[in-house]
Amino acid sequence: MAEKPINPMLKMALELGPILVFFAGYLWLKDESFTIAGTAYDGFIVVTAAFIPLILASTAALWRLTGTLSRMQIMTAVLVVLFGGLSVWLNDERFFKMKPTAIYLLFAVILGIGLLRKRSYLELVMSEVMPMQREGWMILTRRVTALFFGLAVANELVWRTMSTDAWVNFKTFGLTIAVFVFFMTQGKLFQKYGSETLSGRGD
Repeated sequence: MAEKPINPMLKMALELGPILVFFAGYLWLKDESFTIAGTAYDGFIVVTAAFIPLILASTAALWRLTGTLSRMQIMTAVLVVLFGGLSVWLNDERFFKMKPTAIYLLFAVILGIGLLRKRSYLELVMSEVMPMQREGWMILTRRVTALFFGLAVANELVWRTMSTDAWVNFKTFGLTIAVFVFFMTQGKLFQKYGSETLSGRGD
C-alpha cells in the first residue's frame, strides 16, 4: 500500500517525539521514587511505563496519517511493549536497556539472512522512496547490517559498563546521531547506483 503524503516535520515529531519525551521525563524524575501498590519504583521505571503507551500512540498516529507502517516501526513498537513491560512488571530497568540491542540485533539478523539468500530485504522496504540498482542495494544492505550489529554491541557495552545517565544520553542522542551520520556518508553510493544512473543507462 502506498504511503499517504504527510508533513515531514509532523512525521519527524511522531517518530522522534516519544524518545525526546522519555529523555525529558527521565531528567525530571530520575531522582524520584514512587510507591505504587506497596512497591517502590524509581523514576526510570515510571518513565518507562509512560513511554509504552506513548510509543503505541505515536505509531498508531503514523499509521492513521500515512496509511502504512514499516516492518521496523511495527517491530520497534512490539519490542518496546515486550522489554518495557518486563522492566515495569519485574521492576528491573535492565530489560528496557536491552531493548535497543534486541532491535538492532533482530534487524541485523534479518538483513543477514537476506544477504545469505543473495537478496536485499532493505530494498523491499525502501525501494519506493529511494530507487537504486540491485548492486547498490546489496552494498548498502551489507553496510547497514554491519551498522546494526555494531550498534547492538555498543548498546550492550554502554548499559553494562556505564551509568543509567550515560545510557539514556547514548540512547537518546548517540544512536540517533550514529544512524544519521551513517546515511550521510553513503552519498557516493547513492550517486553511483541511484535513479539518475538508472535513467542514464536507459537512454
